[in-house]
Amino acid sequence: MDNKKPTVAIYGIQDRFDYEHPFYVHDHNLAVMQNGRVLNFLQQERISRRKRDNTLHVHLKQILKEKKLLGNDYDLVFVDNVVGRTFLLQNGEARFEAPLNDILALGLEKGKCWWFGVEKRAFVLNHELAHMFSCLPFFGNFRENSLLVHFDGGASLSNFSAGTFKNGKFQWLEYHWDLKSYSTIYNANALVFAIIGAKLSEQNAVPGKFMGFAGLGMYKPELEKWLVLNNLFQDIWGKTSVFFQAAKKDFGIELKSFNQKDSFIQDVAATLQQIFVQKILKKLKELQIKTGAENLYYTGGSALNIVANTQIINSNIFREVYIPPCTEDSGLALGAAAFAEWKKHGRVAKHAAYLNNWGIEQYTSSFSKETIKQVAGELVQKKLIGVCNDRGEAGPRALGNRSIIALAGSKALSKKLSIEKKGREWYRPLAPIALEKNTRYFTGLNKIHPLSKYMLLDFTVLPERKKELNGAIHADGTARFQTIFDRAENPFLYDLLMCLHKEFGVKALINTSFNAGGEPIVHTETDALKSAKKMGLDGVVLNGKFVDL
Repeated sequence: MDNKKPTVAIYGIQDRFDYEHPFYVHDHNLAVMQNGRVLNFLQQERISRRKRDNTLHVHLKQILKEKKLLGNDYDLVFVDNVVGRTFLLQNGEARFEAPLNDILALGLEKGKCWWFGVEKRAFVLNHELAHMFSCLPFFGNFRENSLLVHFDGGASLSNFSAGTFKNGKFQWLEYHWDLKSYSTIYNANALVFAIIGAKLSEQNAVPGKFMGFAGLGMYKPELEKWLVLNNLFQDIWGKTSVFFQAAKKDFGIELKSFNQKDSFIQDVAATLQQIFVQKILKKLKELQIKTGAENLYYTGGSALNIVANTQIINSNIFREVYIPPCTEDSGLALGAAAFAEWKKHGRVAKHAAYLNNWGIEQYTSSFSKETIKQVAGELVQKKLIGVCNDRGEAGPRALGNRSIIALAGSKALSKKLSIEKKGREWYRPLAPIALEKNTRYFTGLNKIHPLSKYMLLDFTVLPERKKELNGAIHADGTARFQTIFDRAENPFLYDLLMCLHKEFGVKALINTSFNAGGEPIVHTETDALKSAKKMGLDGVVLNGKFVDL
């Protein structure tokens, strides 16, 4: 690789079938980095407006053409997938074939590439490593004596992999499918799909829905034994009566449907969630004892499970825990580009989460004190306001630049926003955003973990302060705070939250992603206006300017 050239990394492996919705392969993305810094980042869904879009192999030429990237003046890296290692443009103008191996490589592997009329030197980075190295753009170089873990539905040759970073080098510890049945709880378990009422084509939406639903129930040891004995009922596709018969036989419970308000069904969900949590905690403890690692870098789709993340933090197994905001497949191109840049320069710079800039590089937010006061005044009147400022967030969660905000103290307002405007299920909670001092106020904690800035943890809210957070608290008394620690992280929201606190005594807002149900998060000002009008929001902030709707 050439130290003077930028790196272009692509995750665009074609899906197995031409489904209407992304299925085995999803969340195509592309990243451009140079000298350890991210220049451009594209999540295909944001520009195509197709949720979790996996058609980069169709549109890549036009996308590269827009940035004058069809030439040969960059290092090219691809990311593979469990379905294969070949990237093939739909019209055949670009093709990359990686070597087929039975073991995971420790780094980049040279493949054969035909690139828009010329043969080009190009490389592949396995899915597992791409996940792990997606940490670098947000946390900088790995700390010495660290454990790196990836855990998801399926990567290249595993769904769980672990390695160590010591003396400046990465080494594999293990990679396998042994934990497949546990990650499957969230994307391919027949019982979970039945409880949620999802079709197989909706698998990418199931994890978020199920985690929200699981918070309604209680973990029961007897249910854990029963579920494990029955293989978590993961294969009862088309024969859910097996579950009903077992519930009647073993617990005397008569079920005729998956009634989501039935306490038994809720407890089953909560127990499945805790089975997952216990399994990952046990595995991480074993690996820590084996390696003596002080720090954990945790990635993959399973690292979006905030209940598990919180228990990993609270277990104190590791001194420090790092999880990137784009821990699932949307961060693979960033991880691959970061790996190449690390190899070339020995370092990767730290970035904020707001890296989604494809086609909107010129966006900058400029706002006045008057605008802050105006938006605060709208919010205290129980208005629903969309925000589209600067670059979008990398990953699946809105962190204030592509968010809908509202008062957090009203259950009725929360219900209106979540169910009526966004079309979400009744059991899914919304999350709050607050200044650090106010996250401490609601939780009673002296210190808030920095991963709260990415909305990756949940916190138990003090009983006496739940009323102030009624619209953003879950049935189990927890809230998934996004915490703003410093004004530099998000000047607009910092100033807005400060104004609300000082002028109106409001200590938190609801923060939910700026998108209607089934749609990707908005990307451009045009997207934001269209989505805001479709959902019937009361106003929208466009790069610092308030527009009354």
